[in-house]
Amino acid sequence: MVLRHEAINAWRDLKRKEAKEISLNYLMSERFFEPSAMDSYFEKLDKPTAFLVFGKEIIVDNEQLATALSRLPKLRREVLLLYYFVGYRDEAIGRLYGRCRSTINSRRNIALKQLRKEWEKLEHEKQKTDTF
Repeated sequence: MVLRHEAINAWRDLKRKEAKEISLNYLMSERFFEPSAMDSYFEKLDKPTAFLVFGKEIIVDNEQLATALSRLPKLRREVLLLYYFVGYRDEAIGRLYGRCRSTINSRRNIALKQLRKEWEKLEHEKQKTDTF
């Protein structure tokens, strides 16, 4: 009796699933959707900004972020770019500069605070130009 009711439940589940799902072959033949997509990284910005750090070209496509980063001192900017864009850890960055991990960590935190201040200045400047 239990097995019979489980079979009925399984049959009902299959029918519900069949009613909601569409075959991929059907979709491909009818062309309802494009099966692939192209990423467009630089559509918003006409010219992305590139920073060169230890021979690595780092491209920043957000104009406001690129401007804020360019206002930072070179060492702080490089530490941020290596950590957040290249993916290096503090130890690896420390080896590049001949410093210990904790020094790089504190420099990165200071650079983040300064970057936040520069970002807020840019926001303020942007609001001033928008109101005039």
